[in-house]
This record gives sequence, structure tokens and C-alpha cells, in this order.
Amino acid sequence: MCGIVGYVGHQQVVPVIIEGLRRLEYRGYDSAGIAVVNRDGEMHVRRASGKLRKLEEALMLKPLDGDYGLGHTRWATHGRPTEENAHPHRSSNGRICVVHNGIIENYLELKRDLQTRGHNFQSETDTEVIAHLIEDKLRTEPELRLEGAFRSMLRQVRGIYALVALSADEPDRLITARLGPPIVIGIGEDEYFVASDIPAILPYTRKVFFLGDDEMAVLSRSAGVKVTDIDGNEIHPEVQHINWDPIQAEKSGYKHFMLKEIYEQPRAVRDTTQGRVSLDTGKIYLDTMKIPEEQFLRFTDIKIAACGTAWHAALVAKYLIEELARIPVEVDYSSEFRYRNPILNSTTLMMVISQSGETADSIAALREAKDKGCRTLAICNVQGAMMTREADCTIYTHAGPEIGVASTKAFTSQIVAAYIFALYLAQQRETLDEPMLKWHTRHLSELPVKLEKLLNSETDYEELSRAFVLSTDFLYLGRGINFPIALEGALKLKEISYIHAEGYAAGEMKHGPNALIDSRLPVVVINTLDPEDVKSRLRYEKTLSNIQEVRARDGIVVAIVTEGDLDTRESASYTIEVPPSSELLSPVLSVAPLQLLAYHVAVRRGCDVDQPRNLAKSVTVE
Repeated sequence: MCGIVGYVGHQQVVPVIIEGLRRLEYRGYDSAGIAVVNRDGEMHVRRASGKLRKLEEALMLKPLDGDYGLGHTRWATHGRPTEENAHPHRSSNGRICVVHNGIIENYLELKRDLQTRGHNFQSETDTEVIAHLIEDKLRTEPELRLEGAFRSMLRQVRGIYALVALSADEPDRLITARLGPPIVIGIGEDEYFVASDIPAILPYTRKVFFLGDDEMAVLSRSAGVKVTDIDGNEIHPEVQHINWDPIQAEKSGYKHFMLKEIYEQPRAVRDTTQGRVSLDTGKIYLDTMKIPEEQFLRFTDIKIAACGTAWHAALVAKYLIEELARIPVEVDYSSEFRYRNPILNSTTLMMVISQSGETADSIAALREAKDKGCRTLAICNVQGAMMTREADCTIYTHAGPEIGVASTKAFTSQIVAAYIFALYLAQQRETLDEPMLKWHTRHLSELPVKLEKLLNSETDYEELSRAFVLSTDFLYLGRGINFPIALEGALKLKEISYIHAEGYAAGEMKHGPNALIDSRLPVVVINTLDPEDVKSRLRYEKTLSNIQEVRARDGIVVAIVTEGDLDTRESASYTIEVPPSSELLSPVLSVAPLQLLAYHVAVRRGCDVDQPRNLAKSVTVE
């Protein structure tokens, strides 16, 4: 959630940190700040409430200079979003500075104890306690130096944290630790970076590694990077080379990151598929699959845990896996999974889905399943993320960096990864023969071209946005595999336009939603058709009846239909056509128009599309 950037090296620190914070704006924040130590050993801090530009204005009025420092964009948890509560926070003597993502659960008792020993606090935050604890340790045990005092502080705090600290008394050195929220270390040429996500450091280095829980690192201009656990035992992390192009994290001429990422979906789908399917044989190759092949014959069920948009991808995955591999699947919100007592054992495969691989609730679900003897599989977009290190194996989506808070290309890539995994399961369990595997892989290979055609169509989203800019409510309907897409379409609209929207299974209309329908209510219905699929035809006809029910009550129908569908066109107020596809791949095509509809409505309403209010890209705390 909060954004962290730290730097020690030979460059001017302020531009590096500000650019890094700008690349983390998608995470959501309400204040920003920076701390820099200059060559004379003086520490200077600038902070501002509001957007990053406010901090930049403060730096223009009072410039800073130095070779090492740290910066932060804050998402308020303890204390209002004011300049006083913005990070970085300093110790009483002003020589130690800290930034923090997470929650210190015992900060009040620690604060009261420190106050009795003469410490004066300037903010309402839990983070300030950390700086004072480090100072207190150095005051009583100066021989510890910063690293020892930092290590001692970690033993006192309870909660979750991604921390970075510096001291004006120990030049060219940063110390960082993690328990929960992510910390990534970047290694350059005689320069070192620490951040809460990869895009912040991509312009400077591709060599990175993630800290693990209960690990800390010292970044020194002269000595490089040393990683240990909290007890001081040295750790040798595996450094990875990140293949993301920094240009991918720029807008490339698009007005918003979200719009760019919608149009990147054909490339993301192609990259996620590449090298994993054979069109000649229909065989599926998953090089990262470390679960033995014979284990797949012993699985009796699959549990999937995810949050938000990834939960909708998990619902689609349920349809795919049950249809293709004939194994029962249960889908949970990660935040609910950990608070019940799920039935898990060694014959259960536990899947987690997350764009960042750092979603706190999903990691907790993964750990609980491991504790109960399950084999675990992650679908994730970020190499080296916590989830990928803890799962038995990972299927990476290759969507590239996703900056917009409202997920688009990550969602479609997750569906494609789930489709590939379902085919892999079917291959291992022999529920599909070779001709059927070839049939499915052929349709999968055609998907990027169909997406490109769809995104380049002449659908007038501007007209639709004008029609609905003043709407206060939306209803989204889908049946079968389209039901999760109705949920996702409603989520996209409410996330970025702030219009209330609900997704419903179309068959549930008579069980409540019909009461909402009147001449002012737009009802978005996904009603695509695969004429080769008997169940698709049945679903289509039943959903067409739902459309007619809405029209009979004067509702406004926006229908997502397959090209050439005249029957639905006659009944709907507006139609958006998508290319024909197989039933199981239709969600990837159906969701793109819903993303564009939400985008254009939000833009017309003047909303901040990339950084919607009260939301963060990666939810790394509960």
C-alpha cells in the first residue's frame, strides 16, 4: 500500500527518490515525504499532505542535496493524512529517520514507556515509535551502532512492517527489514536501492531480490548489501534479472495507465501463453511445475483463495478446471478463508492468485494450507514475490508491470494462466484426449488476434459514457462462466467511477434484483454464444429471456454479444459485439468492453482513473 524508496550511491538522491515515488503512485497514498543526509552530515526532511506534486513544490522552495536518503508515500492507518503524520519520522535528537509500511500493534505501550524516559513525539502515528526505539537503544548501548539498535528494535515491536531507516551519524548506509509487506532490493554499479515494488527501481537496475519475512538488509555504498535474519545469521539471497522493460511502466502516449493496460491485453495474453502450449500435439508445458506428475492423480479437490479482481479470476478458474479436468473446485475470499476452519489435507491442491504476490490475506491462506499438508500453487505476475517463494510452484503471468489500481491485463492474464493449468491438469489426469487438447490450444492461440480486433473496433464508448454519466446505479448480469465477468464489470465501474454497481447471476433476477429495475437503471448483460456448445446455447437462450424481462420493465439494456447476434440486438438498448470464441475463452473477450465502458464513464465524470480514492494497488496489510 504505502510506497517506499531508498537510495545510496553516487547519484543525486532527490531525483532518484522522487522518480521512484512517482512510479509507486498507483499504490495509493495521501501524503509524501523525503529525508536526505548531505555531505556535512546534516539530515533534512521535507513532507507534504496530498499528492506528490505538493512535496515537489516544497522541494522547489527549499531544495535538498545529498547522496543517500529515503522517501515515502503514506496510506493513513494511524493518524490523519496531515503533514505532521507524513513519513519519514525522526527520533527526538533528529539524527535517525524511518519510513514504514504496515501496522505496529503494540505502539501505544511502547510509546508510553518511551515517554516516561523523556522521548517527545510529534505525530499520531505508530511509525514514529520505531525511530525513538532505535535512538533509545543507541543512547543506552552506543556500542550497538545502527545495525544492532535496529535489530534490537525489531525484537520489541509486534505487527507487520516493511521498514527502512538511516542515521546521520553513519553515512552512506540504509537498513531495511520485512515482516509482511514487500521489500525489494536493487543492485546497481556501486549504488543500491530499496523499494516496496519493482517499478520504482526499474530505470536504474534489473538485478533485484526480495527480502523474506524476518529478514533484514544493510545497504552500504562501500560494502554493498548484507542480508541476515533478525538473529544476525547471514543469508545469501538469489538475485534475479527482471525482464520488464521500463518503457512498459510509462504511459506511451495514452491518457491514463489504465487505458494503456487495457490495450496491452493482447500482448499480455500472448506472452502468458508463449512457450507453454504445442499447437502440433496439444501438449502443455509448465517448466515451473515442481509438483510430481503422479501427484495430480491423487488430488481429490482444489481450493482457490484470492481477493478482489483475482477472486473473479478464481471463479472463472473453477469453471475451467471442473469442465476440463473434472475435479471439484472451491473458491474462497482469502480474507474469509483464514478465519474459518477449512477442510484441508494432503489430497487437496491449494491455489492462490495475486497480481503482486504480496497480498497479505492470500499469503496467510497459503501458509495455513501448507501447515495442513497441502501442496500449493500460485498464479502471480511478479518474479520473486513472497507468494512465489512460499508456494510449491508458480505459474507466472507475463502481463508486465500493471500501474493502474483497477486491474485489467493482470485479470485476463490470470484467466489465461488458469486455462493453461486446467489443460495441464486434464493432460495429467487424461480427461481430454489429444484431439481435444489440440482443439483447445488452437482456440487459445487465436485469442490475442481476436482481442486486438475487439480493441480496435469502432464501438462508440464515448456515446455510452454520455448516456450513463449521470447514472447512480448499475446492474450487471451473467450466467454460467459469464457470471464472474458480471461481477468484474461491476467492480471496475464502482472502483473508478464511484457509481454503485452490483453483479448478479442472471438466473437470480426473480429473486430480488427485478425490484430495482426502472427506466433509469442501466443493466449490462453478458450474453455471448458458442454455437458449437450445447450448454452455451441453453445459457444464451435463458439470458435472452432475462433481457426481455428487463426491457418489459423499461430497464436500459447494454448487451455484450457475439458478432452477428441479431436476436439480442433486437431486444437490447445498446449492443457491443465481441468476436466469436469457444465458451471457455469467452470471458477474456467479454471483459474488455466492460473495462472500456467503466473507463470512459469515469473519465467523463472527472474521476482519477489510475488512482481512485480510498484504494491501493497492492493490499499488503489486513
